[in-house]
Amino acid sequence: MIATLLPWWLNLQAILINRFSCREQHSSYAELVSQGFRAHSRLLLHHKHFANQCLPPNTDQTVRCIPMKRNCLCINLWRKEVEQAALDIRQDKEKLLQDARGRKEAGASGLPQRLFRQPVGAVGQEPADPTVRQRRDKIKEMMKHAWDNYKRYAWGLNELKPISKQGHSSNLFGNIQGATIVDALDTLYIMEMKEEFKEAKEWVEKNLDFNVNAEISVFEVNIRFVGGLLSAYYLSGEEVFRKKAVELGEKLLPAFNTPTGIPWALLNIKSGIGRNWPWASGGSSILAEFGTLHLEFVHLTHLSGNPVFAEKVMNIRKVLNRLDKPEGLYPNYLNPSSGQWGQHHVSIGGLGDSFYEYLLKAWLMSDKTDEEGKKMYYDAVQAIETHLIRKSSGGLMYIAEWKGGLLEHKMGHLTCFAGGMFALGADGAPNDKTGHHIELGAEIARTCHESYDRTSMKLGPEAFRFDGGVEAIATRQNEKYYILRPEVIETYMYMWRLTHDPKYRQWGWEAVEALEKHCRVDGGYSGIRDVYNNHESHDDVQQSFFLSETLKYLYLLFSEDDLLPFEHWVFNTEAHPLPVLHKDDGNNEENQK
Repeated sequence: MIATLLPWWLNLQAILINRFSCREQHSSYAELVSQGFRAHSRLLLHHKHFANQCLPPNTDQTVRCIPMKRNCLCINLWRKEVEQAALDIRQDKEKLLQDARGRKEAGASGLPQRLFRQPVGAVGQEPADPTVRQRRDKIKEMMKHAWDNYKRYAWGLNELKPISKQGHSSNLFGNIQGATIVDALDTLYIMEMKEEFKEAKEWVEKNLDFNVNAEISVFEVNIRFVGGLLSAYYLSGEEVFRKKAVELGEKLLPAFNTPTGIPWALLNIKSGIGRNWPWASGGSSILAEFGTLHLEFVHLTHLSGNPVFAEKVMNIRKVLNRLDKPEGLYPNYLNPSSGQWGQHHVSIGGLGDSFYEYLLKAWLMSDKTDEEGKKMYYDAVQAIETHLIRKSSGGLMYIAEWKGGLLEHKMGHLTCFAGGMFALGADGAPNDKTGHHIELGAEIARTCHESYDRTSMKLGPEAFRFDGGVEAIATRQNEKYYILRPEVIETYMYMWRLTHDPKYRQWGWEAVEALEKHCRVDGGYSGIRDVYNNHESHDDVQQSFFLSETLKYLYLLFSEDDLLPFEHWVFNTEAHPLPVLHKDDGNNEENQK
């Protein structure tokens, strides 16, 4: 106990005497500490017995004794020094209050001051073509229908059950609430739904709370909450979004406390204890999960000045680059303890997809300075083309799944994002392969459109196959559902921007008509259990990504190219726009401080 007190009470005079000579009326240790006395005397230890009393050295002292196990600690303070101590305490309190006020004025607590500059392309021009303008207005009305019903029936909860007209909560977010609000912020902003954006911002300011004792998906919370908050900040300049994004990012850091630094999939954000999905191969982390943190964490470092975020995701690359890749491919499973691959399953759909997307976008977001990300992406595309891309007998190109060297001729709805990815990366393709990568994108877009067109509802199934004489059709009941997914429309948007071929807008409008006919209900929008059935069976969930991704990509498809232009923005895998960190941005910010 003495050792504990030494740093706090270096200038106190103490006399250690026999416990039995302490009187009950003396102050307790807690009382002494609460008084917060500054020390002005020497600390003296006396192993000496005094007869049933504490004997102060002179009468100009006040004596306080602390009962201990066998002795008592008596602390003696000169009165004039007590007065000085009180003055010191008042001065310290005032300094703390001044520091707190300074941080508040600087914006987010503890964050560096940052001059906000109006972003390029946050709001675009009206489409010149009246038909296009009318269709874009329709998509905005869809957003309003989805938002208004969420607000009416599930405000502050994660998602909406539009048939039951009540809230829906997913265990992906633990006890964190408001997923739809945070996911929709940037969509509201670019659609110029100003009142809705304002009420969403106010909810975030007053109610978004990360101090919960719950296990969350690191991946889902990162792409939806961190990504949504970052985008809202970059579009609007509202400090509350930067503060909340960094606060949440800090709470995700314990996920990286593994022997390799490959993060856990699941994290209790109060205790900091992490684990992986019990179904994952050999306790592995998932490629698409730990590989889909890079964009957000680089921006967290950019906005906070704390290098730890970027260091964590750069370490993931170091681990990956030390490993041998089977046939140049990245398996979906990596053990965070051993640093070795799990089962050699490879997919450009679920479990793998956005890892490849983030390699390309990390290079683009770095203003094409991230040469490591660039090389990893184009090497991976070469391996994908060699080992996974095939053509059906009917001429449809698809991306199969690879399981220990054997191909499964199945393509998921999630995989349909790859058409847009190939096209987006075409400009930097090596060996004059730009045209070839655009063509890869166009072929994947056509196949995914066929997967929609071959259903009764003109909406795509969760997965479709190319075997047994079947092409681009789901053959298993558990693959026939549609949950308002965006990936096909995402690819249409990229292909339109990069080629301006009108068929992509036409295909996008077909999807709008199908959504309105089959998914729109009085209480919002619902997924469908079987897209091959002539009668709707709704799943009663309005996913937050419907507002974040599906409707945003549709809106961009029918907007001019000056809205969120690709040379200034990249989209995270939840369609949250993040600005390209141009090479001169850092110097400009320093000059403006």
